[in-house]
Amino acid sequence: MKKTINIKLNGTDHSVEVEPRKLLVHLIREDLSMTGTHIGCDTTSCGACTVLIDGRSAKSCTILAIQADGKEITTVEGLATAGGLHPLQEGFKENHGLQCGFCTPGMMIRAVELLGKNPNPTESEIRWGISGNLCRCTGYNNIVKAIQYASAKMRGAELPSTEPEFV
Repeated sequence: MKKTINIKLNGTDHSVEVEPRKLLVHLIREDLSMTGTHIGCDTTSCGACTVLIDGRSAKSCTILAIQADGKEITTVEGLATAGGLHPLQEGFKENHGLQCGFCTPGMMIRAVELLGKNPNPTESEIRWGISGNLCRCTGYNNIVKAIQYASAKMRGAELPSTEPEFV
């Protein structure tokens, strides 16, 4: 038996009928066409499906869509504004923080929450903050640099070097 839920996705209200067992990641990707949220493991191990739910990061592959009823969801598509890229998106671009790009949306969303709680994290705090999100390509150095760049930009501080580290 389907149930109607109401969510706000990236600032837009949606009323959607869902099966009780439908996962939030499938609602976002299949029903609402926000394909930036990736499906990687279905076990919360990789973090590719990370979204913000009422401002807190969560792995949408193990959350039922009906649990999101009445919630505000933000995906990577919701980060950019009419004014341009979010500082994290810019940071990943400027610092070569991605290779294949599969983990990037989840990393960015996780970093949004991290920087919201700690606007000036140390390298160690960044590495700990994104430790639930796996990248199989980069070795994390440029991801950390991208988050440091976004942190500085959001605080109005001097931007760190964008020279890539290749390992």
